[in-house]
Amino acid sequence: MPVLLTKCLSIKVTDEDYASFETVAGDRHVSAWARDVLLQAVTTPPTEMILLVELLALRTIVVNLQFALAHGEPPTVEAMQRLIERADLEKFGRAQERLHAHHL
Repeated sequence: MPVLLTKCLSIKVTDEDYASFETVAGDRHVSAWARDVLLQAVTTPPTEMILLVELLALRTIVVNLQFALAHGEPPTVEAMQRLIERADLEKFGRAQERLHAHHL
């Protein structure tokens, strides 16, 4: 027996927004696609978020370290510590940006 959907959630969007949603939804109804996106947003397993956050932090460290090395700057303990601290401070925001971009 299917689950009965009894509540309605409604939002206003522009014609351009709706056209974007239709494109992303593909063959599905926009409302079904939107429901899945909203449910995924509130049910993303913590493990996936933790992995994404740490992967983005690692990416930040590696890219910045490679950039410094390419410019002839040897890594010092202090520079590495600053780089790690920066990556840790920014990792949650970057993960949220990536997830948001993926859903739109």
